Amino acid sequence: MRQSFFEICENEKIADKVYKMTLLGDVSQITAPGQFVNIKLDGFFLRRPISVCDIEKDRLTVIYKVVGNGTLAMSELKKGAELNLLTGLGNGFDTALSGDFPLLIGGGVGAPPMYFLCKQLVKQQKKVTAVLGFNSRTDVFLVNELESLGARVLTATVDGSFGTKGFVTDILPQNYSYFYACGPEPMLRAVYEKTVTEGELSFEERMGCGFGACMGCSCKTKYGNKRICRDGPVLKKSEVIF
Repeated sequence: MRQSFFEICENEKIADKVYKMTLLGDVSQITAPGQFVNIKLDGFFLRRPISVCDIEKDRLTVIYKVVGNGTLAMSELKKGAELNLLTGLGNGFDTALSGDFPLLIGGGVGAPPMYFLCKQLVKQQKKVTAVLGFNSRTDVFLVNELESLGARVLTATVDGSFGTKGFVTDILPQNYSYFYACGPEPMLRAVYEKTVTEGELSFEERMGCGFGACMGCSCKTKYGNKRICRDGPVLKKSEVIF
């Protein structure tokens, strides 16, 4: 974990209440897809944990949704502003377990970490299928970007306005070697029940400190309580207790 200052290069709206922020700074502590950063905002006591969407040289990209006053304040930040970040948080996904036909599943703002993961898997010459779920067409993002990496992308929306009507579990392919999923807990529970292989679930959770000191984001597993921020956010399917 490292505390660093980053400069905002871009902060633009890409879907309904969803923004992409690109920052310039020290990304050396980010070593695996699925890790997250914790962002300090002026006027707010707690930092905001945001998953890493991509890193490229000294540039960090995060995608976030406005859900409260903190993320609303983030959306109003301008190019050139400076942010205090904790980087290198969380364990991330294990790409060594993917097999030849990995399946990536992202629901809403659970989709961003799938981009960095997809990049890594494609570099390893894996044949990637990505399944994305959203509420409506106005919420959809990252489809073209994942396709440009070489992934096969399947999309579902609850209202049927884009892709297949339904949920991610309605469009899961039959054959895959291993899965990686990130999204709200009801989606992860459904994926847990529907998938037929081992895989990894990345949990979205409110956090206090973000690095394991406060125990505010612990969850039950077959091996006792684990902290989502320190022992996760990625947990193996076989250890999760819902």
